[in-house]
Amino acid sequence: MGLANDFAGHVLGRGFFSEGDRILVGVSGGMDSLALLHLLRFSPGLPATELVVAHLDHRMRPESDADAIWVRGWATAWGLECRLGQAETGLSSEEEARSARYAFFERERKALRARWVLTGHHADDQAETILFRIVRGTGLHGLEGIPEKRAPGILRPLLPFTRDRLSEYVDGAGIRPRVDTSNEDPRFARNIIRNEILPRLESAVAPGARRSLLRLGRIARREETAWKSILEDLVRDLVIEEEDGRIEINRQEFLGHDEAVRARLLRELAARLGATLGEAGTRSALAFTSAGVSGHEHPIAGTVRLVRSFDRLIFCHRSDLGGDQTFDIEGLGDGRGSFLVGGRDWSVTWSLGQGRVSPWVERFSVSGLEFPITLRAWRSGDRMRRPYGSKKLKKIFGEKRVDLEERSRAPVVVDGRERVLWIPGVARSSLLLPGVEDHALMLSVSPVEVRRTDEAVADVP
Repeated sequence: MGLANDFAGHVLGRGFFSEGDRILVGVSGGMDSLALLHLLRFSPGLPATELVVAHLDHRMRPESDADAIWVRGWATAWGLECRLGQAETGLSSEEEARSARYAFFERERKALRARWVLTGHHADDQAETILFRIVRGTGLHGLEGIPEKRAPGILRPLLPFTRDRLSEYVDGAGIRPRVDTSNEDPRFARNIIRNEILPRLESAVAPGARRSLLRLGRIARREETAWKSILEDLVRDLVIEEEDGRIEINRQEFLGHDEAVRARLLRELAARLGATLGEAGTRSALAFTSAGVSGHEHPIAGTVRLVRSFDRLIFCHRSDLGGDQTFDIEGLGDGRGSFLVGGRDWSVTWSLGQGRVSPWVERFSVSGLEFPITLRAWRSGDRMRRPYGSKKLKKIFGEKRVDLEERSRAPVVVDGRERVLWIPGVARSSLLLPGVEDHALMLSVSPVEVRRTDEAVADVP
């Protein structure tokens, strides 16, 4: 029972739990999560906590419903409550499954008023994640790998322990895990890394590749900790004024720092407004800070803008510059209206009927449509359901080769559940598709300054 003692020592040493804490444990039925659940339930010396099992059926495999029965059986055998959930539709990608899983966990955590959601990520998962991020060109933060804790309440207490130790523990405890055949599916990038690339690296290139990747992660975490320890003071010295959605800094003091420090400061300031700066975005923003003319602005991401005003640099949302006004369609019927996105005027007309679609005219099934329908600027983090899965609007704009300035002026159509249904002129969601003969909500959206002779517009009363 060496792992049980080591696990208990790790949990106690880190002070993860207190007596009486309610803890939700994410259990798939596989080896990792069952090992975690057994360790929590039976390791000696742990604080007395209330464990609740949570399992989401992703509906990605025909036999996935049997997994839920399997997990509930283990929970019952060990005297634990089990909360089961099921995806509304079958999920098709790792990203969709992960998003649905964590959304389910968070709903259950809130409902139960649990302190933590625990997952079974271990050291091998960590090594695979770091390698995956390396080949995707990650920065220093990405090299940290999987965080031990993540807001609002995710905790991963198995990260110090390898898959081999967990497997040995499970065998010794007489636990028969559920086999997930999707873990062998080469369509998923992580499976290729786990089953092909890492084993080949260790057998032919570097026998200690996993250990080296974990060491790289530890080094990156130390470096990130060092950066964070000084960033707050650096930002505080630069900021002239800060309020919700707006940060003004001293440009001359900013330019006095080394370029690498300036780049880090830009990413930190953008992040405070909810924007993420990649390598190219950081490079162009840096150029603007030194060469941008007073009164001009530079798009960061979504609605976030960087503006030069004499000796100040201002990070703000476009609406702070007077550039955005939303518009709501409250229900079915005929109507028209106008709104403003990125300083550009737009008009919208709507009716219930039939008609042809175009890049600027769309039809939406009224079945499942939730009002109000809102026309607004896109936001960082907005996603759209496409036929091949959910995708960030940022990626869709990139695929459609919409430049940053046009993105800032592009409206999106969302329903009452904040589901992005349409980017006029760019892309449509795969949600709420009506039949050819069905009556549907017809929307026509166009920039006011552009006169178009689209025949499709004439189809809308």
